[in-house]
Amino acid sequence: MAVERKLMRSSNKILAGVCGGIAEYFDVDPTLIRAIYAILAVFTTGFPGLLLYLILMLIMPAAPTAHNVEDVKFEDATKKEDK
Repeated sequence: MAVERKLMRSSNKILAGVCGGIAEYFDVDPTLIRAIYAILAVFTTGFPGLLLYLILMLIMPAAPTAHNVEDVKFEDATKKEDK
């Protein structure tokens, strides 16, 4: 029986998690996907890189997470300041 995979934005993100989500879907290193994307966006005039990224960012759902990492970092920073 095949495992059902869904293409979702990743929590391993630089901007919106699009490249990280594609990397997780294909089970490859996210840095490789980001490098390929950057090369295609810079060196080919026919590749509408920014537009494609924005479209994917809007249509790809975010991956479910156990908790919001940004809130945890904020709480840790305020606890250190209080001491």
